[in-house]
Amino acid sequence: MRVTRLAAALVLVTPLVGCSMSGPQPGDTANAFLTAFAKGDLAAAAKETDSPDSAQDQMAAVREALEPKSVKTKVEEVNQADGASTANVAYSVTWDLGPGRKWTYDSHIELRESNEKWQVHWTPTVIHPKLAQQQAIAVQGQQPELAPVLDRDGSLVLAPSRVVSVLLEKEKAGNTQAVAGALATALAGIDRTITQASILAGANKTPAGQAYQVVALRQSDYDRVKPAIYDLPGVRFTSAPRLLANDKAFAPTLLPGIRKVVEADLTGKAGWRVITTDPTGAEVEELYAKAAEPAEAATTTLSVGTQNAAQAAVNAEPTPSMIVAMQPSTGELLAVAQNPVADKQGPIALMGRYPPGSTFKIATATAALAAGKVTGATPVGCPATITVEGREIPNSGKFDKGTIPLSSAFAFSCNTTFAQLATQMGPSELTETAKQLGLGVDFVMPGATTVTGSVPPASNVVERAEDGFGQGKVVASPFGMALLVSTVATGKMPTPTLLRGATTEADSTVDPVSPQVLDGVRAMMQEMVRITPALAAFPDLRGKTGTAQFGDGTHSHGWFVGYRGDLAFAVLLTGADVSSKAVAAAARFLSGLS
Repeated sequence: MRVTRLAAALVLVTPLVGCSMSGPQPGDTANAFLTAFAKGDLAAAAKETDSPDSAQDQMAAVREALEPKSVKTKVEEVNQADGASTANVAYSVTWDLGPGRKWTYDSHIELRESNEKWQVHWTPTVIHPKLAQQQAIAVQGQQPELAPVLDRDGSLVLAPSRVVSVLLEKEKAGNTQAVAGALATALAGIDRTITQASILAGANKTPAGQAYQVVALRQSDYDRVKPAIYDLPGVRFTSAPRLLANDKAFAPTLLPGIRKVVEADLTGKAGWRVITTDPTGAEVEELYAKAAEPAEAATTTLSVGTQNAAQAAVNAEPTPSMIVAMQPSTGELLAVAQNPVADKQGPIALMGRYPPGSTFKIATATAALAAGKVTGATPVGCPATITVEGREIPNSGKFDKGTIPLSSAFAFSCNTTFAQLATQMGPSELTETAKQLGLGVDFVMPGATTVTGSVPPASNVVERAEDGFGQGKVVASPFGMALLVSTVATGKMPTPTLLRGATTEADSTVDPVSPQVLDGVRAMMQEMVRITPALAAFPDLRGKTGTAQFGDGTHSHGWFVGYRGDLAFAVLLTGADVSSKAVAAAARFLSGLS
């Protein structure tokens, strides 16, 4: 039996009452016993008792159970009647059981004199007044429930749940193929990706002596399949609290990142108890308890209503499709929605790099207005095609609008107009303007990894022309485009956040765009919405459509970006070929909010 030897502090504070001070005194014996007891010198302490063997065994058992870092004792009072051969010593003891765990209580010692020698009369109550014969002391930890994660309005996003891990130990499974097949059959209704082959592959890659985790199940799912898997050879189970999505369909690519950041902070402070137990290990009585302290709930910036509206708007699309919504005034992310086929590619709404097509004309228009050479009313050409150093640049379908105001060229999305404007800019002019709007700024945002986009300087005039209408080497994520329109909406680039109370860091600061310039851009975005019948229900919307060729140029992505009040968003339907589908998704999204 292990005995921990530790320092002690004992103070004798009250003299004997009504007794002679000559010869051996009970206080001396009590002092010697408690000093040795506190130090962990149990053999010395036991010698001061009238039952050394029992005393040492019981003290050792208690110290082994408590594993104290230190023990301090203090004599409070010594009482002995005149001429009596018995005395009673009241004392207090403090057990230091580790960080945040101190247990203090009062007890007493009965001393008896025999042959002019005082001895501690041993009973378990010497250790604690409620410890009886044939009983032991035990310490139990009490883990608090995980705190939940809420949306900005207090709706539940991640809920504390019990998760059961299904583990396979191939060395104990016997016929591993048969066990893997039985597991796959039982789990098929929960996760179709789990097959006999995938289980065998995972188990074979697992080092010898270690268990392969087949799956982690919600308690309800485990209860459903337990009859089919519980008795399989080589299969065992562990259980632990986890934060799980309240709605499995809610932002499945986003929530794991949130969970990773907040879960450690939501565990709270563990509680603990000291109890007595009978010989079977059953609890008899609680001696001390400190309740667990749950943590406060974490709050995301997401809005369940906005997220659900965005999700519904893209769910039925056949190609990877997504919507990112942001609050321009704060930079708080309101929604990051991807359809199931997009989810298979990861968090592409936040990190994907796509040519933004004509939505980038917002940046080109901003740069052109900032240069002071044009206004929204300036007449510009919108021919069917232009040629820049041998590169023919057409409008979509080669439409020809002749000479029209710049605001109309923006609304009609004249590639030729904006390519021509870009040729008149310096190599880094679009780069700098795009960065003022957020594209090219890198953020470290707790809860998610993001990429805004990239607008590299273009020394070649053909590259600048292509960049001017969002082709060329310009790329952006839906997150980056939502940030861009947020900047246009408020006049200053907001710092994006996903978790309330967390700080996002940016790799650079940018100067705001002139308010007069942004007023002109907003007017162009308003005109674009005005001439789009599918958006007639949203007259207060400001936006821009975009199609962007990719790959061999035979297919295009469909974009729509815009803002309405304190809501900015970007819609991307990859491979949609036309922007009208993105416009329709935007209309569904906005309609779902009302």
